[in-house]
Amino acid sequence: MTKRIGIGLCIFALLVVACGAWEQDAAPAPKQTEEPAAKSDAKTKKAPATAQELNLQEYIKLLRQNVRSEKTQLMGAMMQLDPDEAAKFWPIYREYDAELTKLNDLRVANIEDYAKSYNQMTDEKADQLVRSAIQYQQQRDQLLGKYYGQVRDALGGITAARFLQVEHQLLLIIDLQIASRLPVVGS
Repeated sequence: MTKRIGIGLCIFALLVVACGAWEQDAAPAPKQTEEPAAKSDAKTKKAPATAQELNLQEYIKLLRQNVRSEKTQLMGAMMQLDPDEAAKFWPIYREYDAELTKLNDLRVANIEDYAKSYNQMTDEKADQLVRSAIQYQQQRDQLLGKYYGQVRDALGGITAARFLQVEHQLLLIIDLQIASRLPVVGS
């Protein structure tokens, strides 16, 4: 069983990295030089959504759909549920995934805010972005704990522990992929 989980996670990691490599080729690198504030303000007033921003939004939608599909397939393969267990597990998982998707909107908004602020970062903005990221992580951990309890109540501790372990590993892979795409904050 652990060999299957390892193979499945490796396949998922490769898919996520491949999506990230595609994103790197498609998206321009962030500017390393600071742009004057007046020039930046003029740009944002002229066009609220540039073609690049629209492309980024569409890519985020596409990536979220693909990752969610792959993640669900891997979860199914790794949970090794019989039909009775599956009938109990999947409604709980779908509810969890729907709540996680809503919660991930906070993360996406924070990343977009980071991207917009990157060239004009201040101590205050950096602090606000970090606090938002920490709050997101705490809410995600609480959500996972909530659904661990529901799976435990429906299917027992071992199955719930497997769910938590596999979900945690998949989330770590996604987190690593996201973190590797974000430039480290500069001064």
